[in-house]
Amino acid sequence: MPEIRPYRPSDRDAVADICVRTADNGGDSRSLYPDLDLMPSIFALPYAVLEPELAFVLTDDDHPVGYILGTADTPTFATRFRTEWLPLLADRYPAPTQPPSTPTDLMISLMHDPERLVIPEVAAYPAQLHIDLLPPYQGAGHGRALMTTFLNALATAGIPAIHLSMLTSNTPARAFYDRLTFHHIPVPNADTVTYLGRSTS
Repeated sequence: MPEIRPYRPSDRDAVADICVRTADNGGDSRSLYPDLDLMPSIFALPYAVLEPELAFVLTDDDHPVGYILGTADTPTFATRFRTEWLPLLADRYPAPTQPPSTPTDLMISLMHDPERLVIPEVAAYPAQLHIDLLPPYQGAGHGRALMTTFLNALATAGIPAIHLSMLTSNTPARAFYDRLTFHHIPVPNADTVTYLGRSTS
């Protein structure tokens, strides 16, 4: 029976693999982003490394098959990403000097712009999350259980509200968040991305 436990440093490779297998709008991203370190380096590992107290994994026989992770304070995280995490990546992923022309170029541009996470319209929802499960473990209540664990940790820490961003085209994910009482947060010029938020209680 799958179980939820706190993230361990030894989970790093498994978490990265889950991210890769779910990073293309919920599906496998390996054909879109051939560099298998790229997406985890932006959307999973910095959260697990910088705020491990807010990283939880769903395990099957103690092997991670899903995760939820995030930050309690998005502006602080953006600063730490720039000062602590990005220097670890800059040699492998230099800052772009031209507009992006491939999906990989676009992701590297996002990597070098952590300040994009700081959006005035979501300031009242300081925490942020990322949640991913391998397909065989979706639709069985594990996502809800991970979310409950994460929200409880935030509430215990006194964090009042949380937000997330998702591709507007990912309708299954939106249905999942709607069931968990997330609501839409209007953000100007967010044509392909939807912002959602809710209280932690």
